[in-house]
Amino acid sequence: MRQGSDSQTVIRFRAAGILLLLAHLLFVGWLTLRPLDVPWMTASNLQPLAGIRADLALGPVEATRRIGGELLLLAPLGVLLPMAGGRLFVSPWASMARTVAAAALISLGIALAQTGVPGQRVDVDSLLLNTVGVALAHLLVVPMCRARLRRRKRRRTGPAPRPADEKAQGSTPTIPRVGIAP
Repeated sequence: MRQGSDSQTVIRFRAAGILLLLAHLLFVGWLTLRPLDVPWMTASNLQPLAGIRADLALGPVEATRRIGGELLLLAPLGVLLPMAGGRLFVSPWASMARTVAAAALISLGIALAQTGVPGQRVDVDSLLLNTVGVALAHLLVVPMCRARLRRRKRRRTGPAPRPADEKAQGSTPTIPRVGIAP
């Protein structure tokens, strides 16, 4: 990205992304890592999709609430991680892979931290649903926003202006080939 008048905008954009990212991670940490006072605990779920099947067996309203909550918990990371990165010209697949990998690691870190918190349990399905939520948020928002920002940048910058002391003087002269004497 060119430096100049846009560098302040990029810095502000990244700073806002980092600030919002930290605020969201603090909220998620408070929500998922606080001790709960419960009379009994179910065992940790380490079998993929077993918890989702159990949620679906509870009926459509309760399943939507539980599965939707897990999808939405880390979904803002799908937008905030690329925003904090501040890259405008990047491969969509590379951005998606970086964002999903970072979100999966964050979700795994939360799941591992929950092992030491009273009243919380580890659920592999929450890891899967959190990661899918991040991927969906990234797919729905980031490519569209980046395309819009690129169009706005092209409209604003236009062709690069020439410095005042540099004038068009035609083509550069060339030296004709001269033979070497014996």
